[in-house]
Amino acid sequence: MDRMTSQTPRATEDATSVPGPREHHDSPGTDLPRSDGRAFFGQPRMLANLFSVELWERFSFYGMQGIVLLYMYFAATEGGLGIDRSTAAGIVGAYGGAVYLFAILGGWVADRLLGSERTMFLSGVLIMAGHVSLALVPAVAGLTIGLVLIAVRSGGLKATITNLVGALYDRRDPRRDAGFSIFYMGVNIGGLLGPLLTGFAQKTWGFHLGFGLAAIGMAFGLTQYALGRRRLPAEVHHVPNPLPREQYGKWAGIAVAAIAVVVAAVLTGALNAANLADVVVGVIVVAAVALFVLLLTSQKVDDDERSRVRAFIPLFIGSAAFWALFQQQFTVITIYSDTRLDRALGDWTMPISWVQSFNPLFIILLAPVFAVLWTKLGNRQPATPTKFGLGIVLMGSAFLIFLPMVGVSSVPVLWAALILLVATLGELMISPVGLSLSTRLAPRAYPVLMVALFYLSVALGTALSGALAGYYSEQTEAAYFGTLGAVTMVIGATLLVLSGWIRRMMRGVR
Repeated sequence: MDRMTSQTPRATEDATSVPGPREHHDSPGTDLPRSDGRAFFGQPRMLANLFSVELWERFSFYGMQGIVLLYMYFAATEGGLGIDRSTAAGIVGAYGGAVYLFAILGGWVADRLLGSERTMFLSGVLIMAGHVSLALVPAVAGLTIGLVLIAVRSGGLKATITNLVGALYDRRDPRRDAGFSIFYMGVNIGGLLGPLLTGFAQKTWGFHLGFGLAAIGMAFGLTQYALGRRRLPAEVHHVPNPLPREQYGKWAGIAVAAIAVVVAAVLTGALNAANLADVVVGVIVVAAVALFVLLLTSQKVDDDERSRVRAFIPLFIGSAAFWALFQQQFTVITIYSDTRLDRALGDWTMPISWVQSFNPLFIILLAPVFAVLWTKLGNRQPATPTKFGLGIVLMGSAFLIFLPMVGVSSVPVLWAALILLVATLGELMISPVGLSLSTRLAPRAYPVLMVALFYLSVALGTALSGALAGYYSEQTEAAYFGTLGAVTMVIGATLLVLSGWIRRMMRGVR
């Protein structure tokens, strides 16, 4: 495996900070705030452009994801494709897992071929093309082209845009954390508005108009970014570790071979819609094991770093368990919203996808509360392994909240809001600190690989959310929600028990 280098961050801030790209190891005299002469809420002006790209990319991503499962399993008479519901949920889970899996490929392309800025911009263009395909190309062909383009290039954008934000700041710029907090709000504003507007468009004018609205949002964000992209720091326009030209042929051959294997698997039926989620889960597990083995056996990793890698193994498992349930808001909870929720408000019925806006709304409301809480607690706040354990327990608890409604013919929509509120509390214990922790545990020789492992845990959980959805039905609700909730709570409780050992293995990283 060719070594990947990256500008992904090795954060020196506390574990609650939002990570930025790998720090520039300049002399202390150069660690001064950068300035472009203008400000965006006291931040570099270019942050506004990146904020816009992320907001509209998340608008398009979550807006599309809010209706694509419905598009697949709704009957043709309702504007859908009539795909089996369990198969459709598996495809959505596999697609979501592939997005995070392709983030590793996107990081490699940025580091070795194009640089972060060009990779991010081209990724945004292809994401928009994917939404256009969903909007204009009919039937399964449009679905396939659209999901492949969006998955591949969402990974590319995900791998690079955080780096671009970090490049706006020097290592000790006191505005860095605040800048990333503003940027993170763009994620959640887009995640809030996307399902609301595309869901309304789908309910009023049909699925293809909903997908078209996602494409328009992405186009708007890219246009604003393009007008100011030259103002980014010079280093993001460069390729940090260029691939030697003599290796182009080798890597082109590897890419062609990989595509040929996938095409052959599809043509022979070895890879099909029904087993796609399981195949993606298997690929992610193999990739994760390979990365752990590389990090644990490399001669470039010292004993302290190797101990930190071992400490990340139970956190990887816990993170995957968390996301396997959390990402079911795009699979099982979407089906639940369609078939089990009472969404009627007088003569008006709430669009199905609007339920997915509860989570970003709660994030927007609660993230500042958690930030203040961790700041006030300072060194008394729970260590990262403890936060992970608590977050996983909360996620399991959210699934158990489904149980009182088993057998109820029409579940109040506010009950779904309560479930997603508890899930969001768990997310705030895990998501804002997971990437930061992975950068702080990373060996100095392989900063990107540990971040890749965190993304793989999210990918694994997301793919599992699709594979598990095949076991859900109204008849199996009690067993489904009860078993998954209880197992996840046991995993979280185990992490809490192991938190002391994990902290010792982290060798000085809190």
